[in-house]
Amino acid sequence: MNHVLRDDLRIIQQWVKPSSQVLDLGCGEGQLLSYLQANKQVNGYGLEINPDKITACIRNGVNVLEQNLDDGLSNFADDSMDTVIMTQALQVVRRPDELLEEMLRIGKEAIVTFPNFGFWKTRFYLLLKGRMPMSETLPYNWYDTPNIHMCTFRDFEILCHEKNIRILNKTVMDDNHQEHWSIRLWPAMLGEIAVYHVTRK
Repeated sequence: MNHVLRDDLRIIQQWVKPSSQVLDLGCGEGQLLSYLQANKQVNGYGLEINPDKITACIRNGVNVLEQNLDDGLSNFADDSMDTVIMTQALQVVRRPDELLEEMLRIGKEAIVTFPNFGFWKTRFYLLLKGRMPMSETLPYNWYDTPNIHMCTFRDFEILCHEKNIRILNKTVMDDNHQEHWSIRLWPAMLGEIAVYHVTRK
């Protein structure tokens, strides 16, 4: 498998310790786990619901289980993983707050990524047109979008505070998963995607 990672996954892999146990929720075709197995000798599993992506994971040598995240993670024991990862799926699950707690029940640390509904173009679109915005990051109509829980970076950080979750690292990027000095200057308005690395307090 080609182990050239897109930039958000490149950031994530830096926060994963070598030879650790990793669970990747909504792992897609297993690109991240495949990279971590080859380059950091991690042991892990991916969870995925799409049959074609499950087939791709198997082809790429990734251990994968067919599982709907909305059904919970009760089949995983407490502290059975070092890191639990979920990229671009927090906003599509039924109860993101409960899933985040489950991630930190299973793993010592968790890494999540999600789009920022407070991005300036989103705010401007709502102000100007009075309609739910569509963009490369949010490419759906309001009635057929899988994104059922849109939030801002501040929303997520308040949730972490309420759940006694400590933020270890945070990176904010544009829709091409690139960092920029202007985004670092005003992340809440100029950042489109965030990567958070968290643990229990």
